[in-house]
Amino acid sequence: MNDVLDHAPDEATHDGGDEGTRTGTPGGVWTGSWVAERLGVELAGDGRLTELLGLALRRNPKRAHLLVSNVLGKHVPQSPAVVYGHGVALGRRVRDLLGDEEADAAVVLGYAETATGLGHSVADGLGTAPYLHSTRRPVAGVPRAGGFEESHSHATSHLLLPEDPALLAGPGPLVLVDDEFSTGNTVLNTVRALHARYPRRRYVVVALVDMRSPEDAGRLEEFAREIGAWVDLVTTASGTVRLPDGVLEKGRELVTRFEDTAPGARRADAGPRTPAGPVTRVDLRWPAGLPDGGRHGFTEAHRTRLEAALPGMAARLADALPGDARRVLVLGSEELMYAPLRLARELERAVDAEVRYSTTTRSPVLAVDDPGYAIRTRLVFPAHDDPADGPGERYAYNVAGAGFDAVVAVVDSAADTPALHAPDGLLARLAAHIPHVLLAVVPSYVPAAAHVPERPPMLPEPLRGPAFSSYAPEEVGWLLQDLSDVTLEAPTEEREEAIQRGGAHYAESLPVEYQPGEQYQELFRTALEESAARLAQAVGAVTELVLAERSPRPVLVSLARAGTPVGILMRRWARFRHGLDLPHYAVSIVRGRGIDANALRWLAAHHDPADVVFVDGWTGKGAITRELADALRAFEASDGVTGFDPEIAVLADPGSCVRTYGTREDYLIPSACLNSTVSGLVSRTVLRADLVGPHDYHGAKFYRELAGSDMSVAFLDAVSARFPEVVDAVGARVEDLLAADRTPTWEGWKAVERISEEYGIHDVNLVKPGVGETTRVLLRRVPWKVLARAGAGRDLDHVRLLAGQRGVPVEEVADLPYTCVGLIHPRFTRGATGADGRAVTV
Repeated sequence: MNDVLDHAPDEATHDGGDEGTRTGTPGGVWTGSWVAERLGVELAGDGRLTELLGLALRRNPKRAHLLVSNVLGKHVPQSPAVVYGHGVALGRRVRDLLGDEEADAAVVLGYAETATGLGHSVADGLGTAPYLHSTRRPVAGVPRAGGFEESHSHATSHLLLPEDPALLAGPGPLVLVDDEFSTGNTVLNTVRALHARYPRRRYVVVALVDMRSPEDAGRLEEFAREIGAWVDLVTTASGTVRLPDGVLEKGRELVTRFEDTAPGARRADAGPRTPAGPVTRVDLRWPAGLPDGGRHGFTEAHRTRLEAALPGMAARLADALPGDARRVLVLGSEELMYAPLRLARELERAVDAEVRYSTTTRSPVLAVDDPGYAIRTRLVFPAHDDPADGPGERYAYNVAGAGFDAVVAVVDSAADTPALHAPDGLLARLAAHIPHVLLAVVPSYVPAAAHVPERPPMLPEPLRGPAFSSYAPEEVGWLLQDLSDVTLEAPTEEREEAIQRGGAHYAESLPVEYQPGEQYQELFRTALEESAARLAQAVGAVTELVLAERSPRPVLVSLARAGTPVGILMRRWARFRHGLDLPHYAVSIVRGRGIDANALRWLAAHHDPADVVFVDGWTGKGAITRELADALRAFEASDGVTGFDPEIAVLADPGSCVRTYGTREDYLIPSACLNSTVSGLVSRTVLRADLVGPHDYHGAKFYRELAGSDMSVAFLDAVSARFPEVVDAVGARVEDLLAADRTPTWEGWKAVERISEEYGIHDVNLVKPGVGETTRVLLRRVPWKVLARAGAGRDLDHVRLLAGQRGVPVEEVADLPYTCVGLIHPRFTRGATGADGRAVTV
C-alpha cells in the first residue's frame, strides 16, 4: 500500500475576495478557535490543516465537533476556482500515481452528499475517467448496483444507481473520493461491498484531509492485505483531532446553551428581516439528455458536451444579474454540487463581481456569530425534493449576513417543487436576506427504463399444504418453488464466514435447523401460554387497522417466513370478527435483492394491487421496510404495475418503522423462538442463480422429516383460542391507535447506531435489536454477546437458555430501548452481512 501525503495543489489558489483560505475570515482568526478554546479540541498534524478546516458544533451523541472545510464549497462560501482547483489537483495526482494506462481504465466514485462535487472534480483531473456518486435518492426504474451504510452519519443509506450496469464491473482501478478520511469505516464498507461483486486489483482512496486517529491508521493496510488488493491513499493534508476527556458532555452543554439563546447566535431562520423580493428564473438552456451530475454516471462524452455548453449558460446567468452586483453567491442543492460549481467557476470568469459558491445541506449545525467559529449564520427551510426518508429541515450556512448582493440558486427539476417556492421555503429565506434572487433549474436526468425481456404468460399456482408446509391449504398459499430435495444447509460458523467474506449471499444457503431440547420446548410452551392473550390482542388490533385504513377486503401477503404465522392469525381474526375469508399468500423478500418480482406479477394478475397488504412479524432496524419500498418502486418502473403499497403491517413495531402495527412494545412473540417448526415446517427462502431462474419464484424447503417436532398449528390455535376474551380490549386499543400520531420515528435505527458506537463495533449491521432478532442471532449466526434490559423478565427466558447453550454472555444494561439486543461476534467483522446481504463492514 502506498500513502501519498504531500503538498497542496498549485491550482487551488485564491483569486479574489477578502477571505483567505487559511482562516475563512478577513482578520486572520482561525475559524476553529471558538470551539478549540471551549472544548479543548486540537488539530495536530500538517501546518495547513487550519487553512483547510474550521470547527463547529452539532447535536450528535457520537461526535460533538464538526470539521468544516474551507475549500469544499458545502458550508463555507468559497471561490469556485479554489473549490474546483483542489479537486482537479487531487485527480492529477491520482493520474501521476497510477500512470496513464491504469488511469485511463479507472472509475471514480464519490460520496453523497458532501463529496459529489469533489469526486466529480477529481474525475476531471484524472482525465477520461467516468464518474459515479452514491445517492440517497432512489430513482424508479434504475436497479441498484450496490448499497452500503455510513454508520457515523445522521443519514446513512447510500445507493449506487449507474445507468450502465457495467460501469463498476471493469477490472481497472476504482478511485473513491470523500471530503475527509476520519475512521475509514465508510470507505472500507464500500470497498468490501463492491469487491464482493466486482473484484479488482487496485483501489485509490482520495480525500481533502486524512484525519484518522493512530488507532485507525493501520487499518487500511491490514484491509488491503485481507482482500488481496492494492490500496493507495491520496490527500491534501493529514493530521488528527485530539479530544480531551468529557468532550461529548461539554459539547452537548455548549450546544444547549448557545442554540437559539446566545446573543452571538445568528440562525437567521426565524423569518424575513426585510420583505422578500421577486425571484428571477433563468433559463440555462441545459443541453437535452445531458446528466445533471454523476448520480447515474457521467462519461467522457458527457464531459465534452458540458464543457462546450458552460460558457453560454454562464453568459445567461451574467445577463440576468443586476449590473451593480459586486458579491454573488451560486448556491447548489445537497447532492447537486458539481453543476452549480462549474456554472459558478464559469461565471467567475465572465463577470467583474466577486463570485462565491456553496450548497445547501441536510446536516444540522449550531450557528454562532463569532470570527473564530466556522458557521456564522444558518438559514433553515423544509426539504423540497420529496426525499425518500420523509420531510425534514435543510440548511444553508454562512449565507445570511455575508454581504451578497445576489444569489443564484441552482436546483434540479425534481427539487423545483411548491415547497421550494413556499413562504418558508429556500427562495423566501434567501430573498429575506439578499436583494436579488435568481433561480436556475437543471433538468433531473432519469435513465430510460431498461428493456424488459418477454416473460412466460403463466406463472405456477401457489404451493399449499399438506404437499408443501404443515398448514391447511386454505390458510396460506406459498408463491415459492419447492427445493426440498436440494442440500442447502451448512454449519453456522462455516456459513457465517462464507457470507462475511463476500463469497456468498446469505440467501444462497440455509442454516442447519436448530433442534430444541426438552427444556427449550418447555420454555416455548410456557411462553406461549403466558403470552397468547397479549398476542391475540395485537393480532386483532393490527387486523382492525388494516380493515379500517387499507382495504375493506385486503389480500394478505406475508413476507416469508416470519410474517407467515402472523398473516394466518390476521386471516383468522378477520373471519372470527367479520366473517371475511381473506386471501393469504407468502412471498420471499431478500435483503439487497428485493422482493420476488414473479410473485408480484402473479399477485397483480389475480388481485388488485391496491388491496395487497404486506405482513411481517416485527420490525428491528427497519431494513426490510426500506427494502420493500425500494423494490416496489423498481417493479413499478420495470413492469408498469402500480398500486402496491410499501407500508408493512406488523404484529410488533419496536423499531418505530411503520404506521400499521398491533403494538410497539418489544416483547416475546413465541414464533420467534423456533425456526421451521413454528412456521409450517418451511425453511427460510433461497435465491441462488443455479436454482432460481429469471422466470422462477424464489425457493424454500419443506422439512417433512421434522413433523414430530412441529408446533406450527399448535401456536396458531393457542393464540386464536384467546380471540373471544380480547374483543373489548382490541376495540379500545384500535380506537386509541386510530386517534394517535403513528408516524414512524425510526427510533430503533437511532438506538442501533448508538449501541454500535458505544460497544466499539462501528457497524450497525452487526447489531440485531429486539427479542425476535436476538433469537435469530442465537439460532443462526455467530453471537458475541446479548444485551438485556435490566429487570427484563420471562420474555428472555429462552434467550438466556440459548445464550447459555452457546456460551454467550448476557449483559444487563440500564435504559436499553429494546428488551434485548443481539451482537454478532466481532471475530467475523471481516465483512458481516449488510444492506446487500454481502460483506460490507470493517
